[in-house]
Amino acid sequence: MKKQIILSMMMFTANISFSQQEVQVSHNMFNHLDINPGFAGLNDAICGTLIARDQWIGFKDPDGNNVNPRTYLLSVDTPIRFWRGGAGLTIIQDQLGFEKNLDVKLSFSHHIFIGNGQLGMGLQAEFQNKQIDFSKFKPLEPGDMLLANGTSKEGNIVPDFTLGFFYINPQRFYSGISLSQFLRMPYHFPDVQATPTLTPHGYIDAGMYLHLTNRLELMPSLLMKTDFVSMQVDINSLLKMDNMYWCGLSWRQSDAIAVIVGGNVFRGLEASYAYDFTTSALGANGRSLGSHEIMLHYCYKIPPKVIGTHVNVRFLSPSITR
Repeated sequence: MKKQIILSMMMFTANISFSQQEVQVSHNMFNHLDINPGFAGLNDAICGTLIARDQWIGFKDPDGNNVNPRTYLLSVDTPIRFWRGGAGLTIIQDQLGFEKNLDVKLSFSHHIFIGNGQLGMGLQAEFQNKQIDFSKFKPLEPGDMLLANGTSKEGNIVPDFTLGFFYINPQRFYSGISLSQFLRMPYHFPDVQATPTLTPHGYIDAGMYLHLTNRLELMPSLLMKTDFVSMQVDINSLLKMDNMYWCGLSWRQSDAIAVIVGGNVFRGLEASYAYDFTTSALGANGRSLGSHEIMLHYCYKIPPKVIGTHVNVRFLSPSITR
């Protein structure tokens, strides 16, 4: 089997997980920066989010190697007050079978006050390193020269961009729209005739904060995503208690139902866990044992600049200090 056929099969397999070029997480209500650069800095705090996901546990190759998707995501953003905007950094390692992707995303946004909220308009530069380990493949044809040495690893780095708009009205609602990878940059692998490209993705992200009582808050949210060939919808609902702990459910169209539990564990550090019950054909006959996901989130609120006064003993009148 020729290497270009193998590559085509890999790209087809990746599309099972809704174009796996873009990562999939159940804590999408905490993961705005990754898909929308307009979100950078809108919390008016320095915030960091760490997500680790082990998806579709149980998928192995004949040699016993795990080939299920595994994703590690770190994002950090901060307001930049002198330009009325924000900046963010997202680093993602995503592995699917014998394909490993490393993404670095730099986000910049400009904020405009509209009504009781702020609109963030953002641009994100993405640099993705895709590496395929062909040494893991077993040739179907004896003597296949392209796989005979068993040590071929090939990689390529490509740039792309994301454009996004994100509006937030604190403690009431948020909404965003974004388009990622719109340049459709191609990958070029030596000795491979197929030329896969980054696939554009569109996102619509929205949520509300409903204060039911003094102790209970309901946070429904929606994430719609498309690669302009198919569409997938995530519908989420978290119930937060005493502004400290939460539990909830998430339904991902044609894929999974997730249970989410979490809370504030130490001085503003939030931790959350999600387990996905696979509802698609991938979970039939025990092929998938579900997905595990852990999330950590922390925000440091930047104190406002204080303007103080003191009495000048010479003139006995207030003087302003900054």
